[in-house]
Amino acid sequence: MENREMVLEIPYGTRDFLPREAAGKRAIEAAIAEEFNLWGYDEIVTPTVEFLDTLTMGNGSNLEPHMFKLFDKNNRTMALRYEMTTPIARVAASRMKEDKLPLKLSYISSVFRYEQAQTGRQCEFHQAGVELLGSDKATADAEIIALAISALKKTGLNDFIICLGQVDFINGLMKQCGLSAKEMGNIRAAIENRDLVGLNNIADKADISDDARKMVKEIPLLHGNREILKKAYSMVNNEQSRKALDNLSEICNLLEAYGVSEYITFDLGVIRDFTYYTGMVFEAYTPGLGYPLCGGGRYDNMLTDFGTDMSATGFAFGIERVMLALERHGLKAPQTQRDVYVAFAPGKEPEAIKAVQKLRMAGEACEMAMGPSTEQDAEEYRAGKGYQQLIFVR
Repeated sequence: MENREMVLEIPYGTRDFLPREAAGKRAIEAAIAEEFNLWGYDEIVTPTVEFLDTLTMGNGSNLEPHMFKLFDKNNRTMALRYEMTTPIARVAASRMKEDKLPLKLSYISSVFRYEQAQTGRQCEFHQAGVELLGSDKATADAEIIALAISALKKTGLNDFIICLGQVDFINGLMKQCGLSAKEMGNIRAAIENRDLVGLNNIADKADISDDARKMVKEIPLLHGNREILKKAYSMVNNEQSRKALDNLSEICNLLEAYGVSEYITFDLGVIRDFTYYTGMVFEAYTPGLGYPLCGGGRYDNMLTDFGTDMSATGFAFGIERVMLALERHGLKAPQTQRDVYVAFAPGKEPEAIKAVQKLRMAGEACEMAMGPSTEQDAEEYRAGKGYQQLIFVR
């Protein structure tokens, strides 16, 4: 009995999608994939497992403890992909470096992270995203933010906000304050974890001026409309931070042209959870969900690690988080097509088969009964499965 129970279990941090959940998930993925295609992004598929050294390129000490590792028959260490940006950077640098730029690539894939499972995030979860490679322009950053907004709306969500930040603003401010490399690393970690108490403790212990200490403590509080950019500009006197704020202002102007500025707010404390971001970063939040639906930003140095100098920007959705947000907002996910249920009286199987095949050839999504039934029973089944129409062959 114990062995049977073990066989029926699934590993920690994984889940089953039952038919209705799977249909909702697939419909959301199809809606997002269609939007990616409309914006000119080509789908790319990479291996689920890659060499550990590839997946930890430039970020190993942070990522490796959270990766599922295994060995091939030659005893080389491999791992399940932790995210999709690094594998796509590998492909772009090795197999697409002669392609015309910019590269616009999209994906819908499962990724794996060994961490404590939480609502909307398991150890295996699903992402949809894009990478725009080969452009360092603000137009590229604005496009991916506008695409993220458009794709979220395509899933049925409308009540969300994009929190927009710039890592160079924080990096320049910390250098201006005279913090040590260790203190800067600790402050980044505190900001990333939204640990205001920890941030204040680090600032209080740092050997910096009172004005610098005040500036460090104020970083997480710099959020709001475009007026916050003016306030931040008045705080700093270094070129790195000011260029970062100029970059955000330019992106915002472009987003106004896209007609999506109503979804944008500035949050200069957004830093994301990867060390490879080099410029603009953003996260999307919706009421009732205490963590981001999606996030991304600019990462201009990653492809250099693979031997190719190429600017890049992109984002990723958490599919399960979108599903959860739709549920909590009382919204239906995009529906899969269920057109006709074909049932039949005794002895009418051949006629039913001909009818259902004709409907399928015409593009109707059909299910045929597996045995004869009454019309009343067929109608009950049709309603229960959500088909729009019943055809009963007598």
